[in-house]
Amino acid sequence: MGVIKGVLKEELENSIRMKSDYERELAKLPKGSLIKKKVKGHEYYYLLLREKGKVRFIYRGKVSDEEIKKYKEAKEYRAKYRKLLSQVKKQIRFLRSTLRGKESI
Repeated sequence: MGVIKGVLKEELENSIRMKSDYERELAKLPKGSLIKKKVKGHEYYYLLLREKGKVRFIYRGKVSDEEIKKYKEAKEYRAKYRKLLSQVKKQIRFLRSTLRGKESI
């Protein structure tokens, strides 16, 4: 049983490290996402973000293609990292409960 427990502990440590890596990568991404609104035939961009539990729209005006691309990529990476983070959190819960469980004789 000792070998299996050692492998599980090692996997738990790896999962915890991966969790912190994913959280660090999420923190690096720009906050919010760009929303395009059409007003009287003209396109304007707003930055949509959450502050203190409230949704805010911050006027950005006309935005460069480079900035649009940056926010689009950030949105994709954010979704990817959130999914990975969710999976690794489930894995950590499972490993902790397995290691805490009663050993049968």
